[in-house]
Amino acid sequence: MRALITNDDGIDSPGLAVLAGAALDAGYEVVVAAPARESSGASASLLGAEQDGRLAVEPRQAPGLPDGVTSLAVRAAPALIAFVAAYGGFGGKPDLVLSGVNKGANTGNAILHSGTVGAALSATTHGIASIAVSMDAAEPRHWETARLVTDHVVEWVGRTPMGRRVLNVNVPDCEPDRLKGLRQAPLATFGLVQARIHEDDDRNLTLQYSGTERHSEPDSDTGLLTRGWATATLLLAPYADASLEVPDLPVP
Repeated sequence: MRALITNDDGIDSPGLAVLAGAALDAGYEVVVAAPARESSGASASLLGAEQDGRLAVEPRQAPGLPDGVTSLAVRAAPALIAFVAAYGGFGGKPDLVLSGVNKGANTGNAILHSGTVGAALSATTHGIASIAVSMDAAEPRHWETARLVTDHVVEWVGRTPMGRRVLNVNVPDCEPDRLKGLRQAPLATFGLVQARIHEDDDRNLTLQYSGTERHSEPDSDTGLLTRGWATATLLLAPYADASLEVPDLPVP
């Protein structure tokens, strides 16, 4: 079994090693392929950079990875990385794509803008089981809590037919013994998502879009996360909805 690990925080994020460790312990052969630079807010963009007519890729070790794990920096958005992986671009089509661990929550309908979730959606549209994992902190301290939750959901996804579903997981940045547990949750009306704007002089401006008061929808993913729960939300990859009929246009 193969697993691809990617993210939208870039190849230098410690969150990659968290997901890689979980996949390795679950018996997967792991390849890390992450953006060469941060791609927060990339959604499911297929943006990439070419070099000599090929996608620009270079070996670069992500921090904390175990020895022997292939690690690649790709000049591409995370959804394009998942797309390329689906066609064997990083050593064979993966059976699982893990995206994250993202710095900052991805909750509510705002996940539409998330590069972390976009990579998972891209993978699922190509028949690959996928999980997006995020932590509710701009600079997480308790990666071990993310690992605890990731181990649990990787085991579940490995024995569950996912179809066109993506599992979106959010984890509070707390010590493992302070975690209340994992709850399945609906999306908040808007939610939380982060994006980074690159200015011309190479300065970076980080924006957090927060259209939902954290306590206004207590049983949503945002509300439960704020109260100390890890949350799990099943998303459907794009599909055609035939429940409403669009009238035909008669032509002469």
